[in-house]
Amino acid sequence: MAQYFSIHAQNPQQRLIRQTVEILRAGGVIAYPTDSSYALGCMMEFKDAQDRIRQIRGLGDEHLFTLVCRNLSELATYAKVDNSTFRLLKANTPGAYTFILNASREVPRRLQHPKRSAVGIRVPDHAVVQALLEDIGEPILSMTLQLPDDEEPMNVAWDIRERLEHQVDLVIDSEIPALGPTTVIDLTEDAPILIRQGVASAAPFGV
Repeated sequence: MAQYFSIHAQNPQQRLIRQTVEILRAGGVIAYPTDSSYALGCMMEFKDAQDRIRQIRGLGDEHLFTLVCRNLSELATYAKVDNSTFRLLKANTPGAYTFILNASREVPRRLQHPKRSAVGIRVPDHAVVQALLEDIGEPILSMTLQLPDDEEPMNVAWDIRERLEHQVDLVIDSEIPALGPTTVIDLTEDAPILIRQGVASAAPFGV
């Protein structure tokens, strides 16, 4: 049965953050809040945990995970960006965006786009996520928590626990500032491309 932590959205309890990191480091799958909806997360090295997330979502290998990063320094480890792209990212992170970027050699091939060397990267504006990333010291692999028969992502912690209590190891109950999907921007070409309009404005990218 999944554990259930109520974590303060502005001042996360460090004891619960450490316990969450222990679950992740043991190969666990967590349901956690972001700045746009709930997500499923695990560590990069645990393929079994990644397979569990795909099974929950009802998705095959063609659907990629997003690397949830703490800041631009961490982002730069996993993506290749030029100076103009870096400035654009700096002006719009953290935030409810998912960026498609050219992957660096640090990204395992199985986490990249199957037809090109690209990866999805995100820097959420949520104190709980930032505290987790700070404590764990590396990105979390993530997918939006949307079940196969649902039209919208899940956003109520107790409902997530009730429906997924035997499929995840932990549900974090915390506030979400905006409900809806992230805005997805492809920055692998010379000009930004809007892939999906979500809760964040695409205006800063001129698309």
